[in-house]
Amino acid sequence: MNESRTPRDTDLNKLSRLKSLSWLSAAELALLVGALASVNFSRHEVILGEAALAGDAHILLTGVARITCINAHMDRVTVAMIAPGPIPEFPLWESSRLHFQCEAYKDCRVGSLNRSTFDRITANASEPASRKMHENDLKQWYRLMLRGSSYLIPGLRDRVALALLELCSDFGVVESRGTLLRESFSHQDIAELVGASRPRVTEHLARLEQESLVRRQGRQFIVRVGELAHAVSLRAA
Repeated sequence: MNESRTPRDTDLNKLSRLKSLSWLSAAELALLVGALASVNFSRHEVILGEAALAGDAHILLTGVARITCINAHMDRVTVAMIAPGPIPEFPLWESSRLHFQCEAYKDCRVGSLNRSTFDRITANASEPASRKMHENDLKQWYRLMLRGSSYLIPGLRDRVALALLELCSDFGVVESRGTLLRESFSHQDIAELVGASRPRVTEHLARLEQESLVRRQGRQFIVRVGELAHAVSLRAA
């Protein structure tokens, strides 16, 4: 009797599925995967320390990672959730006490290579690699600035809403009820993203549920992205 075999999910297949690297040709992706040093990490393991985050090029092939740092109370907190794709660079400052690091939020596979090799492989890409990577870094810093700034977004309710919209952008799948967050993020995770206490974030999430902008499905969120974004923009006007 013939038995069907599931095709092996290679690192090349994983790279080919990344929208954030869709600007690379098949030949460039093949060269890239050949140059990557890929390692598996279990949940809670440190993937990259502060120096490594500011150095080589790193690509999250599978899983969910998070960027953490030390806050003013000397607690290590989450400042960004990272979906598969390039891991953003966080510059290393000698005087900084933030101590950024990348950790596995769920089991992860990460490929790394030095930036000169990455630049050489992507030298003939349809779009400049340095610009695309810089755009990815700027996106993460812009999100962090919006979520963490009480001057730009003064209301905690809106910062919670922005965090949900951000997560939906990276981890959501559109369905008839709204956008389902495929990954389960806790109230504490969201509280750390917006720099607030868990009880206050829970209170605002409950209000968003009462307004039918968010609903729960077990440990997952279903978000009405369009309506939630519109509600935030109305208050910002």
